[in-house]
Amino acid sequence: MPRIAYLAPHFSSDQLKQKYLKTTEPVASRRWHLLWKVSLGWTLKNSASAVGINYDYAKQILKKYNQLGAEGVKNLKNKSRRGGNQPLLTAKQLEKLAQQLKLKAPDGGVWTGPKVARWIEQENGLEKVWNQRGWDYLKKLKYSYQSPRPKHRKANAQEQEQFKKKLPFKVKKLEEKYPIAEIDVWFFDEHRVGLKPILKKVWSPIGERPTAVVSHRYEWLYVYGFVKPKTGETLWYLIPRVNTLWLNLVYQNFAVDAGICEKKSLINRR
Repeated sequence: MPRIAYLAPHFSSDQLKQKYLKTTEPVASRRWHLLWKVSLGWTLKNSASAVGINYDYAKQILKKYNQLGAEGVKNLKNKSRRGGNQPLLTAKQLEKLAQQLKLKAPDGGVWTGPKVARWIEQENGLEKVWNQRGWDYLKKLKYSYQSPRPKHRKANAQEQEQFKKKLPFKVKKLEEKYPIAEIDVWFFDEHRVGLKPILKKVWSPIGERPTAVVSHRYEWLYVYGFVKPKTGETLWYLIPRVNTLWLNLVYQNFAVDAGICEKKSLINRR
């Protein structure tokens, strides 16, 4: 098992994360990012790879942090420069990049640090922009590296919104029709357990979870799930196949587990 690097307890893992997210200076932000990864139990080598820095450089960062704490993380080179380096992009170009990131990358795929670096090269007619600078500008525009939330290719957002609007009216009509009964709303769906596509991480604005259209493949084991939106209560049943006999058995067990009776009505939305 790889050895976990020693990290001096100057800050907690949550504090390291906040410093990484709130630090605007790119070099220092990347260093805090590295230290936060190490605090989560990552090896130094894997942390350096995830952040995009050299392993030997990562060892230097860790050593200075252990010795000096926050002072060891600061980018002292900035202080030695008079006026600092000019940014690669002007404010207007930065806004242009922000708009471009909302579209697909030039190759039709998702945006990455190297692709942003190539965009900067083309925008400014530069011969070479380091890939890391693309990562810096993604961070500057408040993007983070996230795993997309799966979204089925057949999902219809318009129908979903219409259902959300109509459901309260359906429940209200039932309450008026059966004033004494207790109305429960459950959602039901079935799922075949099996292989799923591997979702890679992509750059996305902080606070916005991306989605990825997928086409699942399955083994022949079925999960029947019932969810009560009001409370979050869930009931699960595993069955080997789908037919009338097995479905009736699931409904019978569900009725018992959910406490369905004469005085308790049910709306089951599949």
